Amino acid sequence: MPKLKHRTILPTPEEDAIITAAAMADPDAIPLTDAEWAAVQPQLRRGRPIAAQTKIHTGLRLDAEVVAAFKAGGRGWQTRMNDALKDWLKTHHTA
Repeated sequence: MPKLKHRTILPTPEEDAIITAAAMADPDAIPLTDAEWAAVQPQLRRGRPIAAQTKIHTGLRLDAEVVAAFKAGGRGWQTRMNDALKDWLKTHHTA
């Protein structure tokens, strides 16, 4: 399949002035002021909230049956695996 090449074509300054004038003449298309725009901006953050305790990303090789057993419990399997390892640390001395 041929690779598609997309090219963005921007208006010339003259074309941009014509477009802006037409938009400003339309009472339903008047742009918001900076103050109005700030008032409508969502105040929510996207993504996962910042945790009180950060975690470390590591590559870890585990037996397939161990991972399958935790995944069988559904969503949150990595958290359950982390909790299981923390419980193990309570009863085992690490050197």
